[in-house]
Amino acid sequence: MKVFAAGLALLPGRQDYAELPRTWKGDLVAGVTVGIVALPLALAFGVSSGAGAASGLITAVVAGVIAALFGGSNIQVSGPTGAMVVVLGPVIAAHGLGALAAVSVMAGVIVLAAGLLKLGRVVTLLPWPVIEGFTVGIAAIIFLQQVPAAFGSGSGSSGNAAVSAFQALGTVSAASALAPAALVAVVVLIMVAAPRIHPRIPASLIAIIVASVTAQVLDLPVARIGILPQSLPSPVIPSLDWATLATLARPAATIAALAAIESLLSARVAASISDTGPYDADRELLGQGLASVASGFFGGMPATGAIARTAVNIRSGGRTRLAAITHALLLLAVVYLATGPVSRIPLAALAGVLMVTATRMVSPAALRAVIGSTRADTVVFFVTALITVSFDLIEAVEIGIAVASFFALRSLVRSSGVHREEIPGPVHDGDEHIAIFRLDGALFFAAAERVLDRVSAIQNVDVVIIRMSQLQTLDATGARVITEIVNALERRGITVLIKGIQDRHLRLLTRVGVLESLRHHKHLFTELAPAVEHARSHVARAATARATRTHGPALESNPAPTSGPTDE
Repeated sequence: MKVFAAGLALLPGRQDYAELPRTWKGDLVAGVTVGIVALPLALAFGVSSGAGAASGLITAVVAGVIAALFGGSNIQVSGPTGAMVVVLGPVIAAHGLGALAAVSVMAGVIVLAAGLLKLGRVVTLLPWPVIEGFTVGIAAIIFLQQVPAAFGSGSGSSGNAAVSAFQALGTVSAASALAPAALVAVVVLIMVAAPRIHPRIPASLIAIIVASVTAQVLDLPVARIGILPQSLPSPVIPSLDWATLATLARPAATIAALAAIESLLSARVAASISDTGPYDADRELLGQGLASVASGFFGGMPATGAIARTAVNIRSGGRTRLAAITHALLLLAVVYLATGPVSRIPLAALAGVLMVTATRMVSPAALRAVIGSTRADTVVFFVTALITVSFDLIEAVEIGIAVASFFALRSLVRSSGVHREEIPGPVHDGDEHIAIFRLDGALFFAAAERVLDRVSAIQNVDVVIIRMSQLQTLDATGARVITEIVNALERRGITVLIKGIQDRHLRLLTRVGVLESLRHHKHLFTELAPAVEHARSHVARAATARATRTHGPALESNPAPTSGPTDE
């Protein structure tokens, strides 16, 4: 029932279009602009993934509309993306094109469930060096995946993009590589030069048109997209028997995790660079999940939010969901009206578009910032990037988070500690037999042993005061260590006083047994001065007791109390 109620709260409402009467003209212009930019990318990502150009186009149409209607961002533009291509390609290679619809629906359901369970804010836990390393790794894979098409060769046999690219280069001949390489050069030149003329020029579309016309006029021997459907296919629910679910469970989970991460990161960036209001992370997951499910029904790919297209939407004046919907409708018009010309686009031209796109995914400023920050962040960045390229995307994120957590834990341990302090105020006789230890920072499992060793090793004292008012973080291990410290010192005849237990730590310390380990309940203080005074009284009694033992009956005419407090 709670999940159902949460789902209702995430559904679209009239407030999504509150600004539409004021912004609809700008939204329409932005939607057309994004559609022009998205067309070559949708085709290229479809081809690069192995699903085909038609699948990429269908994804941009179906997922683009569904995510715009149900997603949590007013300006997010969704569709096929480079990161999804990277993870989807090996799935199609291993399980065949028939697995595309099933894995799209399964991944979509997982993302949808994550939204209903309100897991949207989990992405904020990703460290920045992990995100940057992940992005650089994906960019490198996308670039390497285009090498075969760029030189007119077949793909290598390896599932690793870098190895496959080198294998493909080994089979290239000068005669077969000349035409596709020339088209790639033309596309790259136009995409680099056009924005310098005017930033709103649709460089990728112009590059595709010029390359296609050149290939057609000169009758160049290059591979082309091929026949595309002239309408959207009828929706079909894929077969999801137990065997299919078991086989595709891990790929679907990987794709779902990637879709959630990329979509939420894109929405977060979009919210930070626009004035269209915040985004709802849980609703964004719900929308992206529905988009991937719908895309799978129509034979498309899993979808994610696309930061490049979203940025174009913002720069072009998009302010409401109408812009993303318009972008999808424009691509739908291409399906029905322009599949003939689109089918003649050379694959090398699409490879050139993706090579430039991959290069632009890497921000030099961000690279300089993360590498120049700290040694730990630099290590996390490079580890994540290398594992992304060499092994697996999700494993790269997991290992990157683990490495970042290790460094964060080490830093926390270093910032935590125990410090011996001098007794404040004038020095009294016997103060050398009182030790005050201040616990700072965090006392948790990674730092507890060091504190135990330091305090327990104290010698030649009668009283130890443990100050806890500066302790910020405490876990069960840390509380247990305090208990062990008290027990160890009391066994040696050293009285332990505890000062400054914070209210938020009191329950834990009570449950673990810290208070019970004290010799008397009066050994718990809220202020340091009374604790020091109490400690001095113990030292005085202990000194008298030692003198009695040393000098014997001569002192019995004025007997002193024993080392234990008489009132306690």
